[in-house]
Amino acid sequence: MPESTLREYRRFSLYNSPYPAHDSGCAIDLYPATNEAVSPVAGEVRETRAVRAPPKSYAADAEYLILVDVDAARSGIETSGRESVDLVARILHVRPDVEAGDVIAVGDSLGEMVRSGFFAPWVANHVHVGFRHAGQDLHRAGGSLPLDVAVDVVSIPWDGTGEVVETGETYALLDAPEHPAAEEQFAGIAGVVDDSDRDRGEPTESVVLDGGLTHYAGGGALGRSYEAASTVSFLGHPVGDVVSRDVTWRDVDVLANGERITGISLFTGVDPKFGPKLVCPDRAFTVGETVRVTVRDSDDPIRLG
Repeated sequence: MPESTLREYRRFSLYNSPYPAHDSGCAIDLYPATNEAVSPVAGEVRETRAVRAPPKSYAADAEYLILVDVDAARSGIETSGRESVDLVARILHVRPDVEAGDVIAVGDSLGEMVRSGFFAPWVANHVHVGFRHAGQDLHRAGGSLPLDVAVDVVSIPWDGTGEVVETGETYALLDAPEHPAAEEQFAGIAGVVDDSDRDRGEPTESVVLDGGLTHYAGGGALGRSYEAASTVSFLGHPVGDVVSRDVTWRDVDVLANGERITGISLFTGVDPKFGPKLVCPDRAFTVGETVRVTVRDSDDPIRLG
């Protein structure tokens, strides 16, 4: 996924989902500035269809799938071998204003985003994108190809403190850490990887953490690939183990002002609203409240998927 396409959106996440389509970061969620979904690819629309989604009281009745035969060159997508010939994009969470046979470019409107039953209540509207070969099953949830982002991501250290700037029934958004180059660089909150077995440099290094810590089973460490399992720490506490860029979370709790919450959502973006999202359906915060986030080991971690 090229940087030029990512800049059509405000933020992205490869891992912040419990669904198998995001296993090993084989799909990406793209968050636009408005509710209009712009196309992340160029090509010809192959099919649009309504699909079933879990029923939720806060969700729309219908979910939709848009399939696009990708023109890799026009999309700026780097591929190899037959992937460049028969690549199909699977796009979800958009009520399509396009139909089979339409030729589209990157940035063209696909329609308005919909909030389906695939969304947890704290998740903002977004466009889900994955890629398959044309010969694969294009309709089942799993099976998408490995996906990477062609953008350098900057890891931003955080001490765990911040002020609440936005709240919902199930979440609170913090104002810290501050994005050092909003609108210019893609950045994410830092974790630290202890890779003591490697032969170069220092035994620890900073990565961008991606995913739902730790209410989903795993997340990602963006910025480098690790051949051997290495320990990932966050806020000074070991929270997971990374192989390649895939992180398996350990049994830990996330605390806000000393009380356990469901978890914390981590992502990468250029959005000035850069602070992490506290997932807290059982805990109320108020705008202006100061919060300190910490992590501890747990005998009974919260796992939602």
